[in-house]
Parts: sequence; structure tokens; C-alpha cells
Amino acid sequence: MRIVVAPSGFKESLGAEEVADCIEAGVLRVLPDAEVLKAPMVDGGEGFTKALVTATDGEVRQVEVTGPVGEPVEGHYGFLGGDGPRTAVLEMAAAAGLVLVPREVRDPSGTTTYGVGELIREALDDGAEQLLVGCGDSGTTDGGAGMAQALGVRLLDKDGKEIGRGGIELERLASIDLSGRDPRLDEVEIDVACNWHNVLCGTRGVARVFGPQKGATPEQVERLAGALDNYADVIGRELGVDVRETPGNGASGGLGAGLSALLGARLHPRYEIVSRYLEVESLIEGSDLVFTAEGGIDFQTPRGKIPAEIATRAKKYGVPVVAIVGTVGKGAQINHEHGIDAYLSILQQPCTLDEAIENAGELVTVCAEDVTRLVMVGRGLTENVALG
Repeated sequence: MRIVVAPSGFKESLGAEEVADCIEAGVLRVLPDAEVLKAPMVDGGEGFTKALVTATDGEVRQVEVTGPVGEPVEGHYGFLGGDGPRTAVLEMAAAAGLVLVPREVRDPSGTTTYGVGELIREALDDGAEQLLVGCGDSGTTDGGAGMAQALGVRLLDKDGKEIGRGGIELERLASIDLSGRDPRLDEVEIDVACNWHNVLCGTRGVARVFGPQKGATPEQVERLAGALDNYADVIGRELGVDVRETPGNGASGGLGAGLSALLGARLHPRYEIVSRYLEVESLIEGSDLVFTAEGGIDFQTPRGKIPAEIATRAKKYGVPVVAIVGTVGKGAQINHEHGIDAYLSILQQPCTLDEAIENAGELVTVCAEDVTRLVMVGRGLTENVALG
């Protein structure tokens, strides 16, 4: 049996490569002779930089930057290998990801993307001619304001004084001064891999959809939504750019809006970027089964998440797809309409979040083993029916 394993990572727990290894181990417990083809996948979030650098035989560089709560963190960026322009690749999660925000202080009102701007500046110092930025797994909702501030953009209140860092500060934004922006940004092309379904404002705006996941209370969600509304109004008035409901502008707490409006970046659906470097369709064609995986599955999964993207491609070749997930959320059954034939949680008994994270590797392995046993039961039934 030929089986493709194309998972995403489990946030704050396992990287995509680790998840692929665990699923492979579970499959081989049942089918030791199976041909398992692993294709760990990334979106724009955690692992984006290292995956693309590895795929192109490039290099990763470590650098200390300002983390989302203002403390220094060890971030990284990289350069793609191969010919062509010197292209730096970086992921916002390396400087402003949710994993960098301690659980006891999670409040997206005050977290900042300032470190993302510092990563961009380091890449420019290092001779980048093009920039490729991955969005995902953010712990911020500042619209990319901090990123822009780190690159010399002045965000001013009604008295002409610079506002502070954090999404809630955008309530006070009255004008934007681009005169001090790093001039090197005019000389580079910036492409952004982002979730195309995320918008900045409105009922589907990033504060209302993702704010609670980042620790915001209902009151904080509404204040952040109002602050981003004001941000969009000022950008529209001062720069003539409408960022309110443009696809991708809500990515990573609105970082997409800051990158596009303040830095002139081009936004792309993230799988469009990832598929340039990580090939999976040629593996799927001719296979018997596809495993995919992600930390959670719900009604948002079809909106650009890895399991749905993999399932869409598997259906082109008529290959069944099983998703192994950490949690099954609201409206998950809609994924059956998007090519995921079955999904199973790794959690088989009540446990705390810390226990689930600590034991995630073995839980994924056991779940993959159970799925494989069920697949073999189904195959046996089919053969028995065929024999009459």
C-alpha cells in the first residue's frame, strides 16, 4: 500500500516534520511493508522559513528581536538557495507568534509586531533583493503597526505625537508619516503568503474571529475591532488605500494590511506560495491513501488550511483522505464537502491541555495506528463483499 503523509504542524506542540514521523510510525505498526511518502506541509506560520530554506538548500540565520510582549526573543530569517535574486524568507511567527506570548499574559490589545519589522530590517542589512513573508500563528492584533514602526513609519495621534505599540493604540491614530520609512523598501519586492479569507474589519474581521483565540475578552475584542476600524479609516484617508475587507489584509492580526498599505507588499494565498517550493501532487497521484493533520479542525478549515488544501488536490486523483487532528471544533462536518473523508481526534480520554501537548507525539502515533487498522478492516470487508 502506498500512503502519502502530508500534515501541518500542531501549534505549540509538534512541527510538521514531527507529525509526519509520528503518523508514519503508526502506519508501520500495522503495515510494516507499506510505502510511506512524507511531505510535511507549512502555511505561512511556524516552520515556514525553515521548510522553504530546506527545500531550496538555502540558509537560516538567527537574530535577536523584540518579541510580541516587548521582551527580546531569538528569531530567525533565511535566504532561499538557487539562482535568481537574493531572496530572504521570514515568518511573522518567529518574532510575534502566539507561542511567544506566555499564557498568563495573553492579551492581543498590547502585543506588537515590532520584531517582524526588525527581521525585515536585518534581511535588508544582509543584502536581500526580494522578501518573502509568511503570515500565520500570530499572537498580535496590531494591523502590522509595530512592524511599520520598526521600519521608520511614524504613526501619530491628533497632537502629532507617536502612538505606542499594540493594537489598542490604533484607537488614537490620527495620521501617518511615511517620510522616515526605510528607503531600501522602495528597491525590493515583497511577497506575502497569507490566508486569503482573512479580512481586517467587519463582522468577519480579524479581531472578532481570532481575538478570543489570542486571549481577548469580549470587551477587548470590540475595542480592538474599533481600533482596526480607525486604522483602516486613517489609511484610506491618508494613503488612498481601502484595506477594510480586501482578501488577506486580516492575516496575522492585520499584518497583511500593514504590509500591503505601508510597505507596498503583494499579498498571495499562502498555498500558492508554498506550492512553488513544496511539491505534493506528484506524490498523491497513484497513492492509495492520504493522511493529513492539523491541531484543530472546524468550519474555518476549508478557508485555506492545509488539510483542506491537501484534500482538494487528493480528490483530483480520487484518493481518500483522513485528517488526524488535536481537537474537533464547531462545524467540522463541513470538511466532508471539501474532500476530507474522515477526521479523528488524537484525544481518546479526558486530559488537560498541558498533558495533551506533552504526549502529542505518542497520541498522534496511536491515532494513525488505529486509523490504519480501520482502513484494513474496511478493505477486508470490501474484498469479502466482492467475493459474494
